[in-house]
Amino acid sequence: MNMILRLSLITLLSVVLAKTYGQVELRTELIGSSRYTNGSNIKTTDKGSAKVFSLNAKIPLSVEVDENQKPVKVWGLGVAAEYTTFSNGKIADVFGPDKIVNANLSLYHLRPMSEKWSILATLGVGVYTSHTDLSKVGFHNLMANGGVIFVRHIKNNLDVGLGPVINTLLGYPMVFPGVYVKWKTNGDYEVNVSMFNGLEASAGKRFSEQFKLDMVAAFNGSMALETKNNKKLMFTHQYFYTGLQPEINLGEGWSISAIAGLAAGRTAYYQERTLKSIFKSDDNVHHPHFGAAPYGSLSLKLDF
Repeated sequence: MNMILRLSLITLLSVVLAKTYGQVELRTELIGSSRYTNGSNIKTTDKGSAKVFSLNAKIPLSVEVDENQKPVKVWGLGVAAEYTTFSNGKIADVFGPDKIVNANLSLYHLRPMSEKWSILATLGVGVYTSHTDLSKVGFHNLMANGGVIFVRHIKNNLDVGLGPVINTLLGYPMVFPGVYVKWKTNGDYEVNVSMFNGLEASAGKRFSEQFKLDMVAAFNGSMALETKNNKKLMFTHQYFYTGLQPEINLGEGWSISAIAGLAAGRTAYYQERTLKSIFKSDDNVHHPHFGAAPYGSLSLKLDF
């Protein structure tokens, strides 16, 4: 997954064709300790782990619904905040920051163009730092982002979209292609696949209105924008996880879920904020990374 695109589109992914008017989710993630492989591709005896605390919300400002009470024209605010902290023992001095703080605020708009087409647009700005001191946040920590996605409703359970997305990671606007795919089955057995320059997938069974059990797989990550030795750098932390997720419906729009599984691996490294650095491909470059580790998460969600 391309972290640059993911951070630009995180709000879009959470609001496209949602069944609810609004949503707030609090989540805690724990990635267990695993061995560290350095930039020379040498597997060391040192280990590291990570914890992630996040808040994601979409807050409707104006909603128009159809005869089935499904939102068809929506104006709203997207809020995303994430705090990542690392426990890296002996490698702390050479690893990078000991924490990452990301926060993004976006205005989004969803509306139908025809029976088969919808358009989703968003514009926002985010702060991406390696500290929690607001007085030290500078212009180099900010990144504007946005996009316009044209979504084709191929079937009742299949949507495909394409459009330009923009961010200012390099200090000026850059345009990237945004691809959106969402497929879902209905009934007691549910399958969900969502791709928006990343992947989220789940398959499971709904046992009742109050309980379902899924096997899930997804990417996640965060980024810190820094300036060191007069160079603009970004530190990215990315990981892929899979596991079992029980979900309990508490009523009144509230639900709680947990995941127990495996983080198959995670990368963590610096690179320059230049066009050449971002798009270069070199088979001899080995990004520092951690091996597989236990993964667990707990989340509380409110749909309204």
